[in-house]
Amino acid sequence: MRHVTKICRRRFLGTSIGALSALAVPSLIPGKALGLNGFVAPSERIVMGGLGIGPRGRTDLAAFLKNPDVQFVAVADAQAARREAVKQMVDRHHQNSDCKTYRNMFDLLLRDDIDAVLIATGDRWHTMASIYAAKAGKDIYCEKPCSMTIAESRALAETIRRYGRVYQAGTQRRNIGNFIFAINLVYSGKLGKLHTVHANTLDPRTTHEWLPAEPEPPKDECDWDLWLGPCPWRPFNQRYVNGGWRGHFDFHGGGILEWGSHTVDLCQWANKADNTAPIEFEPQGNHVHATYANGVKLIMRDTGWLGLGTCSVRFEGDEGWIETGDSGQVAVYPESLRSEMPVFTMAGTDPSTHIRDFLNCVKSRAMPAANADVAAQSHIACHAAYIAWQLGRKLRFDPVKEEFIGDDEANRMRSRALREPWHI
Repeated sequence: MRHVTKICRRRFLGTSIGALSALAVPSLIPGKALGLNGFVAPSERIVMGGLGIGPRGRTDLAAFLKNPDVQFVAVADAQAARREAVKQMVDRHHQNSDCKTYRNMFDLLLRDDIDAVLIATGDRWHTMASIYAAKAGKDIYCEKPCSMTIAESRALAETIRRYGRVYQAGTQRRNIGNFIFAINLVYSGKLGKLHTVHANTLDPRTTHEWLPAEPEPPKDECDWDLWLGPCPWRPFNQRYVNGGWRGHFDFHGGGILEWGSHTVDLCQWANKADNTAPIEFEPQGNHVHATYANGVKLIMRDTGWLGLGTCSVRFEGDEGWIETGDSGQVAVYPESLRSEMPVFTMAGTDPSTHIRDFLNCVKSRAMPAANADVAAQSHIACHAAYIAWQLGRKLRFDPVKEEFIGDDEANRMRSRALREPWHI
């Protein structure tokens, strides 16, 4: 599926098979090489690699491997145990031992045979790994949050556009039935004029404290310098690499970004605001209230939900409302709207349909549902809300210039310094 001018492996295979058929020589060609008997021909397969695949990444990987047009061939990870776990998973699926492992992602990105990558590192690496992958000519499915700052959000979107890559953020609820139903109900006008959208977020707090220093493991077991990547240096502690990096400011954008990358994203979609962000952000305890230029209110909150599952959203119009979450259950008013509602069985955490959307777009070169432009705008809204919460004051924001109005301190927080030699 590579879209380049040079002759690649698939094109070579296609011309070779054509040449064979032109010869009047009996040949035995396996059905799977020709796309027969339920197999996908090599020329139609999407060859993939993975960067930093841990627990959530393996859920994504399992969904990718269910698609017969995916061939997974390599994984790169700073931790040996995670590399080997993915290799075993892939080799077992493909019934071979061909999955290659790399400590450094650049060794994987240099491979010309890889069309696309699954990026499921910690948050600190998402933007940078995606940018490097795009420059290497790979299409990208990247877990969320996709960026650590407003500046990273914009750099990611601009790089994807410049290099013409297909990018799908792992905000899979854009392809989950109950959330789509809620959006379409807003668009239908049956709730009346939209006036408030609610996004389920988590406690915004993070810490600047370091965990106690522990002996650094051998580099091949865990490359600590590579694991840290662009983040400020700190001593090794096993809890970080076991998933305990969450909640630490250098590695994590806090609870607004953690879930808001999903739920604020859905609120942006409901408000037809995929190309903008709110113009005002006001912290209220652990909540942040924001306002769009069209007057619609965005409320980011971690309490007061109906219990319909994680990552809930609520959309309110002047004639009705709808609330839904990861359980697939839906609450709606007026109740008469329930007669139009199908039964939803897919959990909001299931990436299967979202991944299929990405694979289809890799082939068609269309824009996927959670493309880089869409992801950048929803993440910018989350970052701006987190900055307002950290500063404890109302902020005005210019979504065109992507800067705060009349607040130098807030504007300095739109980016973070990157540790050498890493840069965007």
